[in-house]
Amino acid sequence: MARAGVLLWDLRRLCRVLLFLSQFYILSGGESTDIPPYMMKCPSNGLCSRLPADCIECKTNFSCVYGQPVTFDCTVKPSVTCVDQDFKSRKSFVLNMTCRFCWQLPETDYECSSSTSCMAVSCPRQRYTANCTVRDHIHCLGNRTFPKMLYCNWTGGYKWSTALALSITLGGFGADRFYLGQWREGLGKLFSFGGLGIWTLLDVLLIGVGYVGPADGSLYI
Repeated sequence: MARAGVLLWDLRRLCRVLLFLSQFYILSGGESTDIPPYMMKCPSNGLCSRLPADCIECKTNFSCVYGQPVTFDCTVKPSVTCVDQDFKSRKSFVLNMTCRFCWQLPETDYECSSSTSCMAVSCPRQRYTANCTVRDHIHCLGNRTFPKMLYCNWTGGYKWSTALALSITLGGFGADRFYLGQWREGLGKLFSFGGLGIWTLLDVLLIGVGYVGPADGSLYI
């Protein structure tokens, strides 16, 4: 009986050692549990036709007629599951979309990077090269990331109403120019008493029509 008890204790100890080694093997990467990056965007068991573009692969035809409805044969990527209208699991399906390249999409279908280094208030109005990315649920032809020339459209928090009010009331002391960050012009107006009133009247007109803006080149709010 004593020998049986010793054998049973040794067996339990061996099982614990094996369990520890198996867990260590998994945690050390011996058994791959990596999830593809695109899986974060792919809903489980959703409609195949509504899957984001990163979740599917389609056989596209670039010779289709622009603006016309077109259908493409698509398959889901590995580890992605989806269903059809009858809630049956599918690996391949037909995708209905409009024939157009990604850069031809309306502005509401993609997001673009912004720039604070260009002059939004200038004549002519400046543009900058933005990097645009199509939204996940929108399907189109070609690269989903593309460059596009956009007008400078950013604000530094300056209010047009405040600038105009300062120009009317305290413009002779350069308060409007100081508010807009134009320190040299502000000092010029301060020591010349608003250019003997002429500069003050001109600034009221120029700020009123929006010709004079913030020194950083941003738009009014």
